[in-house]
Amino acid sequence: MDIADAKRRVCEEIDRLTPELLDVSHRIHSQPELGFEEHHAHDLLTEVLDDHGLDVQRRAYGLDTAFEARAGDGDGPLVAVVCEYDALPGIGHACGHNIIAASGLGAGLALASVAGEAGGRVAVMGTPAEEGGGGKEIMLRAGAFSDADAAMMVHPANHELSVFHAVAVQRLNARYTGAAAHAAAAPEKGRNALDAAVLGYNAVAALRQHIRDDERIHGVFTDGGAKANIVPATAAVEWYVRSTDVTSLEPLKERVAACLMAGAAAAGCEVDLEWGDHTYADMKDNPTLLDRYLANLVAVGRTVASDPQARVVGSTDMGNVSYTVPSIHPMIKVAPEDVPIHTPRFAEHARGPEGDSAVIDGAKALAMTALDCWLDEAVPPAMRAEFVQRPS
Repeated sequence: MDIADAKRRVCEEIDRLTPELLDVSHRIHSQPELGFEEHHAHDLLTEVLDDHGLDVQRRAYGLDTAFEARAGDGDGPLVAVVCEYDALPGIGHACGHNIIAASGLGAGLALASVAGEAGGRVAVMGTPAEEGGGGKEIMLRAGAFSDADAAMMVHPANHELSVFHAVAVQRLNARYTGAAAHAAAAPEKGRNALDAAVLGYNAVAALRQHIRDDERIHGVFTDGGAKANIVPATAAVEWYVRSTDVTSLEPLKERVAACLMAGAAAAGCEVDLEWGDHTYADMKDNPTLLDRYLANLVAVGRTVASDPQARVVGSTDMGNVSYTVPSIHPMIKVAPEDVPIHTPRFAEHARGPEGDSAVIDGAKALAMTALDCWLDEAVPPAMRAEFVQRPS
């Protein structure tokens, strides 16, 4: 199959599907669901995929809101197109996951329409709970992506970016235990768990002066006691610890833990440190796959930001996928540059005209990049040669 003709056909198919794709994006946006609770999005996306004839596995890999839908047969390259659809507490789709879901859906449906002629295979992967739940890592442990040759998705942002500067992260819950007492009548009998948490927090604040520029530590108090005249017997803080990659993350975790234990010791309390089960790895964008995506993005009329200060830093469980299979996680502009992600204003743009445009352009760029994997014999071996496995 001629690659230029194939790209023209998938773009035409996405144009034909535009009303349906935008309806899906808007419906997911209007009913935001937190991680592992995305039943509406799961059912909506799988119903559309089923209606278009893809082989759909609902509640895949042991997760009620995960899915996998496939098209194509034979031994051609298998490209996994990733959908995310969880929202944030209080601010809904302020990360624009409705756009990720709809663009991945569009790319998958368009690719399915030519898979037989092109000799390729596509898997549309529904991955829940990216916002801290580690859905992709859970799926990986259950065998997801095991036969994929490439994986790709596009994420909304306030810039057109070739990469998301995704660093490794692990969540930590620190729970302090002291002894309750009347804060006025018998304070000497109490052991203040909130003091322990505050001292630990301040120790981490001091630590922040002496970590690398590419490392981040941030936390919020989730329990600070019940009433001011009762010495708090319990307190809790949730922390995110981030570093450049999974290797450099480990020593930073040890330094943070030492700060929190020191706060407990100073206040005469105990602390239980519970690290999250899922470490988010740093993102390893595959150079060959990324180059093809950027060329296809230009073909749909978008230009990647040239300003070196235009970047988004964060973490994603797509990083875990990138250590398993050649992957990309570019970012597509859906909002003005002064509107960062994870804000209410960004959520508004995720359903506005710019968000709708990103759904269609993102779907086209992803679909055309998958065709490069299918129809350009030089691409799969180049991707494999550049692939970096996760350190043990």
